[in-house]
Amino acid sequence: MDLPLFHPRKSAIYRIKICLIAVAIANSLVAQPSSRALFNGKNLDGWEQVGPGSFVVKDGMMKTEGGMGMLWYTPEKIAHATIRVVFKLTAKESDSGIFIRIPDKPTEPWMPINRGYEVEIGDWPDDFSCTGVLYTFTKALARPIKPIGEWNTMDITIDGPHTVVYLNDVKVTDFMEGQPVPPKHPSSIDPDRGPRQDSGFIGLQNHPGSEVYFKEVSVRRLPR
Repeated sequence: MDLPLFHPRKSAIYRIKICLIAVAIANSLVAQPSSRALFNGKNLDGWEQVGPGSFVVKDGMMKTEGGMGMLWYTPEKIAHATIRVVFKLTAKESDSGIFIRIPDKPTEPWMPINRGYEVEIGDWPDDFSCTGVLYTFTKALARPIKPIGEWNTMDITIDGPHTVVYLNDVKVTDFMEGQPVPPKHPSSIDPDRGPRQDSGFIGLQNHPGSEVYFKEVSVRRLPR
């Protein structure tokens, strides 16, 4: 019975392939930063209320009460990252939003509206004011909101002047600073037009009406 011959060259190639696979796996792990919770599920440490109303924590969730105000995350500005928010509506008129690119620490709730962007939360008929759009700036590419009482996952990517929003894994917004937007009517209370900063504070809106619940707010830095 003949024994298989040992091929040093093939053996060396095999070892090289194994090393390359190991390096590729290691690089892929490095390139995928883990997410970091901004809401700890217990209290509002790191958050501060501005304006009327409030957020309360119950059973590991934040709940809106009254308004119109905003709860903002105080420790840092966020840029070059994806913000994940998991929320649910409790009624057809539930109203909230996620503010991004707030340039300075807010002292009242209208500054974030006029100098940042509000990523809308609300099942409204207008495609410029439904969940996942930049409120009155962008038109919804899709409307994948889940029925009232079910949890929705929103991923907001801030990458320089580029903002992309996915709702339940479906793209709703893809906006680059400088793209045309609808003009603001002089007599409206819509947000002021104009460019926003690449980085900024974030916040959650509490609005009069039926509550909105949040069970996750987290951030994941984009790979460099």
